Amino acid sequence: MSLPSLSVGSKTGPVRVVLFNLAILSAGFVTFLNMWCTQSILPVLAATFHIPEARTSLTVTAPLVATAMMAPLIGAISDRFGRKKFIYGAGLVLVLPTLLAATAQSFDLFVLCRFLQGLTLPFIFAITVAYIGEETSGPATARLAGTYMSGTIFGGFSGRLITGFVTSEYGWRTALVVIAILTLLISLAVAALLPREQKFRPLFGIGRAMASFPLHLSNPRLLATFTVGFGVLFSLVAVFTYINFRLAAAPYALGPAALSGIFIVYLGGVVISPIAARLSNRFGRRVVMASAVPLILAGLALTLARPLPLIVLGLLLVCSAIFMQQTLATAFVSTVAQTAKSTAVGLYVTFYYVGGSFGGFVPAGLWRDYGWPGCVAIVIAMQIVMLAVMLRFWRPPGFVRDTAHDPA
Repeated sequence: MSLPSLSVGSKTGPVRVVLFNLAILSAGFVTFLNMWCTQSILPVLAATFHIPEARTSLTVTAPLVATAMMAPLIGAISDRFGRKKFIYGAGLVLVLPTLLAATAQSFDLFVLCRFLQGLTLPFIFAITVAYIGEETSGPATARLAGTYMSGTIFGGFSGRLITGFVTSEYGWRTALVVIAILTLLISLAVAALLPREQKFRPLFGIGRAMASFPLHLSNPRLLATFTVGFGVLFSLVAVFTYINFRLAAAPYALGPAALSGIFIVYLGGVVISPIAARLSNRFGRRVVMASAVPLILAGLALTLARPLPLIVLGLLLVCSAIFMQQTLATAFVSTVAQTAKSTAVGLYVTFYYVGGSFGGFVPAGLWRDYGWPGCVAIVIAMQIVMLAVMLRFWRPPGFVRDTAHDPA
């Protein structure tokens, strides 16, 4: 299978296009199936290992830290050796630490296994985004980025949902075994369906790829995009980690299955991501990005209410708008990177997951002292910072006057 055949107007062409999109969707799905699979069972893990609830956020933070550490190096390796083999190969390797986590007898060992999972995840995430940026162009890049983001969102939702429901019936260890089996099957599907890269040109020597870092870090538009990525995952992790503790306590007292069901709001992101990509092609990224912030603030306000339906509606607004932001920022990286796109994506992933790591532990003190309103306040502050940075730097080179159709 080759990428040029995807555009051939033959009988097999449409089928190949569907399979190509399915491969990209699956790559996003398998990454976040594993990344977020513990988030709906944090209260259960606290009871199992006899630790404070807030400490269980380390099971969310550990893979984020590992991903942030590995992402720049992975981009450089990929720029030298290629794309496809790393994408599906990492998925196959990911099965092992997932199975080891299911057998962990101490919380520290469990966190270590989660860290090992995180070491493999950027091979899928960063390289797939670079693959999209190289093999497509123009509106097609934004559309395929939207497809990929839909896969990541559905994977994140499914990981939480599957883990929560299986935990309720059979325990969390069995739930992680199920996640490992799904990871194996989906990775094999990606290996079979993803076309081999056609436009990839290797950078000979990892050092040469690493030498692109100063160029990326001196690009103001790219740095601003890194900052936006930091804020996106900070906001998402802060909201969906600490809302678990609120809803597990009185008066809601939700169990693992019900808590995992809350994450159905992630499906709003599946719908909104491709829509955001199309809107950005028409109105510009800045306009669409700016419209996401009021939606997030409105959603956060609703989560402060007492009725559970209003809280769920608020989470739906927050989740959908944050994934709008992520779709736009992810696609923008490959657009503004002048060279070594995979390395640029790797740096973006580093900032993104460092932001998620901070989102896991920074609100802990606010949760302890002020409860959920304290967590809401810090997310609002982060969104305001992101909006200011985006409005200042997401402008075309040589910008003079803003227009509604700003292509940035």
